[in-house]
Amino acid sequence: MKFPKSCSKLMLVVVLVSGLSSCALKQNTFSYATPDQPNDPVDYQEKSGWATQGFAVAAANPLATDAGYQVLKAGGSAIDAAIAVQMVLTLVEPQSSGIGGGAFILHHDGKKVEAYDGREVAPSAATDQLFLDANGKPLSFIEGVVSGLSVGVPGTLSVLEMAHKEHGKLPWATLMQPAIQLAEQGFKLSPRLHRALLEENHLINDPVAASYFYDAQRKPHPVGFVLKNPELADILRDIAVRGSLALKQGPVAEALVQKVRQHPTRPGSMTLQDLTNYKVKKRETLCFDHAIQTTGKTYQLCGFPPPSSGALAIGQMLGILNNTPAGKMLLEQGLPSSDWLHFYTEAARLAFADRGQFVGDPDFVNAPGGDWKTMLDPTYLKQRSSLIGAQSMKLAQPGNPAGTKSAYAPMPAQEEYGTSHISVVDKYGNTVAMSTTIEAVFGSRLMVNSGQGRHGGFLLNNELTDFSFAPTDAKGLPIANRVEAGKRPRSSMSPTLVFEKDTGKLKMTGGSPGGAVIIHYTGKLLIGTLQWGLNTQQAINLPNFSSLNGPTTLEQKRFPESTLKALQAKGHDVLETPFPSGTQAIEVTPTGFFGGADPRREGVVMGPRP
Repeated sequence: MKFPKSCSKLMLVVVLVSGLSSCALKQNTFSYATPDQPNDPVDYQEKSGWATQGFAVAAANPLATDAGYQVLKAGGSAIDAAIAVQMVLTLVEPQSSGIGGGAFILHHDGKKVEAYDGREVAPSAATDQLFLDANGKPLSFIEGVVSGLSVGVPGTLSVLEMAHKEHGKLPWATLMQPAIQLAEQGFKLSPRLHRALLEENHLINDPVAASYFYDAQRKPHPVGFVLKNPELADILRDIAVRGSLALKQGPVAEALVQKVRQHPTRPGSMTLQDLTNYKVKKRETLCFDHAIQTTGKTYQLCGFPPPSSGALAIGQMLGILNNTPAGKMLLEQGLPSSDWLHFYTEAARLAFADRGQFVGDPDFVNAPGGDWKTMLDPTYLKQRSSLIGAQSMKLAQPGNPAGTKSAYAPMPAQEEYGTSHISVVDKYGNTVAMSTTIEAVFGSRLMVNSGQGRHGGFLLNNELTDFSFAPTDAKGLPIANRVEAGKRPRSSMSPTLVFEKDTGKLKMTGGSPGGAVIIHYTGKLLIGTLQWGLNTQQAINLPNFSSLNGPTTLEQKRFPESTLKALQAKGHDVLETPFPSGTQAIEVTPTGFFGGADPRREGVVMGPRP
């Protein structure tokens, strides 16, 4: 089925009934032009950043960025662009995000910041025993991931639909055009997607995925192979008409449920009613002030509240660091010093200890003292900073931000992966920071199609593995982030907006993929730009570093041996590892905007050039 460029009467009726802000009042003048598709290198590629005027969009894949650019150029809003970007990412970066997952959106209209929660939820039949074996022991992480148990009720389409209804300018159906066209005509398989397929051991066991991503010899299609997805194109046509209902009612919804419930080894419990009952939640944005000791300036940082742990952890780390010498330290020879890294990773240990103790879905878990901002209280953070000494604490213990005993046990360390990030500023003064995910690389390794015999489909998330596999500690005390029916798993996604405190003007929009390390990638971006005076690209280019309340982890071969030895002398257990961050950010400049995209991935920034 193909739609004309103007809205048909039938589509208009359907759209109006579904509540989408689509073709009712507007003629669709958008005409998508397929761009050239160069093969970019898969490894680290130096980028100098992009200066733009009027508007800008940053995303993890050039085809996705271009779709957003074309929408903005046609008069679309920041939300319109984000929708077009997400639909294309579903096609060209299927390993990271898509319509089978969830998303957090921060939107600023020039006056207020709104937080749209499209996080996946646990099915109504889920219990805290979800990831326990027959002996009551937690499954291994990969056993939980590659199963029907791990699939949460998707929220991406629903949250985009709500945001579009409130802030969209172009018709909803229009925004599906780039992804539909690319899915039909095909796109060149990128080096990054190819490498992900080479490193993947489970996806090929799914018949739909195997026929799409692999050749007759069960080998991944090569770099540059033109991959077509007519099944996804048809699903997107249905979405163009019915919006999120396309994944809640009808053949695709039925196929989705069947895929989850008929998993050959570990079936899930999801029902059509679970899909139908999914609701987007608008949360109160978590904003806090951050004073920069090197410049004397103060900024307001706005991030996502729980069920995200990102803004809380970042706010804690920044607040703790301001109570140490690190708050006044600058780069040394273009790199963070060993002394600075010591303070930073110690602050990170303290923040991650609190994260594991307190943070969960706020509809199920009470904030300490009834307010999440108790975790950001300056007196509390000063007290936490006093725990940092000359030697690493190695493993921090949670604090007591509200002054009362916690009802929860700390969550054990558990793996976290995935995600993609989109940043957009439009010509109308609207800004978006959107983080979107299916969790692990290729999610649950389950690919859905409608059963009509077309090639392709979309991948389902494994988001429920962000819950604690163990529901209680050894003493029986419940873990805040345990599985419960209808609950949203804790996330590390950290979409962030930065404003000048004195003027209220937008300074920056940014975020990153990377599982739990998202918090550190975003923290590096903020410190690099606000404290060290770098532009977004320079800050993103800096080597990565982290601690999740365990070892001090540094990006492989990016720090001198002297830094490693100095940290070890302070008692740090230092590990070097590849850190494939994918940070995207756009900052406001005197002449327009300047965007940065991570050199470790294939993302770019686009907008009118000065």
